[in-house]
Amino acid sequence: MFIHIDYQDSRPIYEQIYDGFRKLIINGVLESNEQLPSVRSLAVELSTNPNTVQKAYAALERSGFLYTVKGRGNFVSGNMSLKMERQKELRLEIEKILKEAEEIGIDKKDLLEGLI
Repeated sequence: MFIHIDYQDSRPIYEQIYDGFRKLIINGVLESNEQLPSVRSLAVELSTNPNTVQKAYAALERSGFLYTVKGRGNFVSGNMSLKMERQKELRLEIEKILKEAEEIGIDKKDLLEGLI
């Protein structure tokens, strides 16, 4: 699996698992209806508690990234609006940064040149 746990990271492990799967799904690495590893097998692979993995899977399901089939496991949701929603979130973050830069006197052009 492509999930990596960084024990130096201040975020809880379940959030790191959540973010890792979210990125894999948004980037198309995990495709619609693809089955995820079982809670137990992922917990063993990541050397973490199964409850931690279950908490991450539950958060992914609440966010619409996964769906669960009783007795079969967890699967990637086929909802393409998730990528569109993330793009919208990023645009809002960028707009916030540009507004803050403008408030402290940084020109948009200068800010963007610093990024390139």
